Amino acid sequence: MFDIIIKNIGSLITAQGTNSLSGKNQGKVQVYSDVSIGIKNGLIEYIGEAPTEKAKKTINANGALVTPGLIDCHTHFIYGGSREEEMYNIITGHMSYSEIIKSGYGILSTVNDTREQTENTLYKKSIPILDSMLRHGTTTVEGKSGYGLTLKDEIKILNVMKKLNDNHKISIISTFMGGHVIPNEYKNDRSAYIDLICNEMIPEISKLGLAEFCDVFCEDCGLNMEETDTVLTAAQKYNMGIKVHSDQLETSGGSYLAARFNAISAEHLIMADDMSIQTIKKQGVIAVLLPNASFYLGMPYARARYMVECGIPIAIATDYNPGSSPTLNMQFIMKLAYIIYRLNPEEILNAVTINAACALNRGKEIGTIEIGKKADIVVWNSKSLHFLLYTLDNNLCNMVFKSGELVYSKSEV
Repeated sequence: MFDIIIKNIGSLITAQGTNSLSGKNQGKVQVYSDVSIGIKNGLIEYIGEAPTEKAKKTINANGALVTPGLIDCHTHFIYGGSREEEMYNIITGHMSYSEIIKSGYGILSTVNDTREQTENTLYKKSIPILDSMLRHGTTTVEGKSGYGLTLKDEIKILNVMKKLNDNHKISIISTFMGGHVIPNEYKNDRSAYIDLICNEMIPEISKLGLAEFCDVFCEDCGLNMEETDTVLTAAQKYNMGIKVHSDQLETSGGSYLAARFNAISAEHLIMADDMSIQTIKKQGVIAVLLPNASFYLGMPYARARYMVECGIPIAIATDYNPGSSPTLNMQFIMKLAYIIYRLNPEEILNAVTINAACALNRGKEIGTIEIGKKADIVVWNSKSLHFLLYTLDNNLCNMVFKSGELVYSKSEV
């Protein structure tokens, strides 16, 4: 007996397999019409016509579109304070985002606010953020630290993520990002802060098992190439997966380091030149693109169409954070990718499902609707994928299943 059957699915659209998709395969999907899904023990056990086997609970999709749960593979969702005044400065042209950071505000402002918050306060603040993500169809989220920049405060943030992962319906994958910017107390001794990251933060965080990945903000206003190299070398020594914030504000060289360290992903890539793009392609690095950061800061957009044509697997995420992308709505991000990147609907779906899963080393578990994978599923208030990307003003998520459990429903079931 199934635990749940989702019946009367009008259109089920999903990628297949466990690996990221690129080039002509970026938009390769399997389309099922008029099917049911059988779920047992949190896993997908059946896809096909109405099964003869019974279920403890049957849910009617009423002819709707069904896709895998959305995967937000780049966020900074745990933070203190807010930064609405920054937007005013950016909009009025008083300061650029880079100038704000260099002046000691921006990221460092959030660092100060986050340091003042207790672990419990950050935990309580994060719950409604995750609740809203879930209501918009997100079932897995990556969270980066980097708003603590002391051993104690980085551990505090990562502890919050661990507690949330244990208690919230959304799955949370943690990334250590002590290499975000140089904190004020080390501005005259940068090397001492790099030593702190490499000799204290990374070893202790690894010992505690609090982060699966290490990310570094490789930019002129963050860490330079040499500093980034040093941090990533230490992270690799402790068997952390490698990610790089690369080429967001300038052509920083971060892409070359992502390739050198066989990073699972290079993220942002707004200013990546042709050589940078070819370098990450050669090493099979996934490009995680963040269109709302460009939209919000009034910056150029990453060359998504060109990257697809070059054969680089593309993932897309919110970059949710209080300064450069204060949105947690993956549906809006998908629509930006449609309008600005000119990716087609199937390419976008794969960018926020299987490719995003692979950018988190989860392609074997999530990212597609296939027998044996976790039943992370969204039933949309839409009949087609094209309509899902067509409207801008409403939440089209109708039901969300996480590991086979119905965790959100807009309508009566």
